[in-house]
Amino acid sequence: MTRELWKGNEALAEAAIRAGVDAFFGYPITPQTELLEYMARRMPELGRTFLQAESEIAAINMVYGAACTGVRAMTSSSSPGISLMQEGFSYIAGSEVPCVIVDIMRGGPGLGNIQPGQADYFQITRSAGHGDFHPLVLAPATVQEAVDLAYISFDLAFRYRTLVILAGDGALGQMMEPVEMPPMRPPDAAQPDWALAGAKGRPPRTITSLYLDADELASVNVRLQEKLKRIAVTEQRWECFMTDDADLLVVAFGTVARIAKSAVRAARAAGIRAGLFRPISLWPYPAPVLDRLVDKVQGVLVAEMNAGQMLEDVRAIVCGRTPIRFLGRTGGVIPMPDEITNELTHMTRVNHCTNGAGMKPDA
Repeated sequence: MTRELWKGNEALAEAAIRAGVDAFFGYPITPQTELLEYMARRMPELGRTFLQAESEIAAINMVYGAACTGVRAMTSSSSPGISLMQEGFSYIAGSEVPCVIVDIMRGGPGLGNIQPGQADYFQITRSAGHGDFHPLVLAPATVQEAVDLAYISFDLAFRYRTLVILAGDGALGQMMEPVEMPPMRPPDAAQPDWALAGAKGRPPRTITSLYLDADELASVNVRLQEKLKRIAVTEQRWECFMTDDADLLVVAFGTVARIAKSAVRAARAAGIRAGLFRPISLWPYPAPVLDRLVDKVQGVLVAEMNAGQMLEDVRAIVCGRTPIRFLGRTGGVIPMPDEITNELTHMTRVNHCTNGAGMKPDA
């Protein structure tokens, strides 16, 4: 296959098109607007549906309506826009219809700025709307990986009849990298047996998230939780980099993880045996893998573009077995490789000074 230079936002859009997206509804917000603009041009060329909604709230409800008919529907936004969509996320989860959402995160809180951020971690893995549910959340670290995950995201959404969120950030959306694009998929011939597409010649179907009877709603929740348990087991994704003999472990996702890779290489060159654990699925979090790695290392460094959100998950997994340090950058500031390397150097010195007694947790 031929590699071509693609901007992250446009590559995500083209990958979704090649994966067979039938309908896109969205509203412009930086730093993801190029994705919407690309869809505005390409979708009509292919005879597919594109509509710029009057707001993010309208866009997610259009996605909800289209998804009920069994088509491949998606939207994209950035942090404040994702906040506005959360009620719709909950309706979609409660109705068990598949859809794909792209979140190109920016600095916050509030309107913040248009620089890269990772402070949507809680928003997309914890809240993501009211009620007991999780979307499946995937965090690419390169444009190629964003393309690959976008291509399979509809398969995952339809396999589990759930929301799939692709969590990028302003750096990933705006950067350009060589990419191998996947092939164009042919349209789906068969319609899902749950879709609303007219009831001529068969009993009518209903898709809803409204269950006024408490026992009925409880049964729906039991079914949803069983599905989430299956997803939690089968859809964990991660990358381990130089972890086989690592004494110190960096945990990072997305853009920060690719920066951390450079830092790990630099640390290795300086004689520090560092490694990187990168969760690709933020939900389900690949906790069993990190759990095994923690038993082999003398310290963990969590690096994020937020004030310590994934850090809470790491703390729960580590459970005091080894010291944890945190490097966080907020406001759209991107950590540099030397900052991460300096933290690893400090951890090594502390370990040596304590004669193997180790650092205090969260030193």
